[in-house]
Amino acid sequence: MSGQSSKRMERLQIMVSEDELKALDDWRFKSRMPSRAAAIRELLQRGLAAEGYFSTARDGSASRDFGVLDSNSGKPE
Repeated sequence: MSGQSSKRMERLQIMVSEDELKALDDWRFKSRMPSRAAAIRELLQRGLAAEGYFSTARDGSASRDFGVLDSNSGKPE
């Protein structure tokens, strides 16, 4: 997914409990994720990958690299 340049055009809002937010933030900081949004996209991608939909993001990627679709084809990577 490196080099992803397509803009994110959809906003997804979710409500989480304090415990879920703490778990997310703990995982984010441990994993050195640049933002909560990047952490959520990474976890979403990992969950989808576990179900056979997408490959897991690579370490060392920038926040913009944590999308779900391949920027060139618009299809799962």
